[in-house]
Amino acid sequence: MIQITDRAKQMFKDFIEAENEPDYVVRVAVAGRTADDFIYDISLVKQDEKGPQDELVDTGPFKVLVDARSIDDLKGATIDYVADDDESGFKVENPNPLWRDARAADIQRVLDERVNPGVASHGGYVALLDVREDTAYIKMGGGCQGCGMANVTLKQGVETAIKEVVPSIVHVLDQTDHASGQNPYYQPAKGGASPFGG
Repeated sequence: MIQITDRAKQMFKDFIEAENEPDYVVRVAVAGRTADDFIYDISLVKQDEKGPQDELVDTGPFKVLVDARSIDDLKGATIDYVADDDESGFKVENPNPLWRDARAADIQRVLDERVNPGVASHGGYVALLDVREDTAYIKMGGGCQGCGMANVTLKQGVETAIKEVVPSIVHVLDQTDHASGQNPYYQPAKGGASPFGG
């Protein structure tokens, strides 16, 4: 299922011991995607938080809880721990395709080619997190997070562009926590011009 290098095992073991919670396990999930890679959620949780479909993997010194919705996307993945001058932290090598749904690949192309060049001029970006049934889930970051015009950008720009290319998408939902963005007093805009452009 999922492999963990000796360096990563030692770091996880140290974190669990530091918490002084022997029933902690390492939870691993795919939280979303960017144009180039998966976004991972790696955290410590209590074993009793295991869902009925989650997979529990015994590594020896501790257990790993793999989120049920992420199992297919994490098969054959390896978690390592890197520490050098450029970066430090857990790194996941994942052999799985970024998108299994052809619609998601089409939406990602729309974001890469039409949406993100426009919002980049305002220091922002839009990432596709998931596509389920008739709904695309997105997240705004950079200058778009907390921007009062984010709602306009979503409705006039992002949603329109996605639906034009992928008509089976009925809803585009913004999963961004705008309250923690650059403008902590985010209020959805009632109108105005979108920075995405027309």
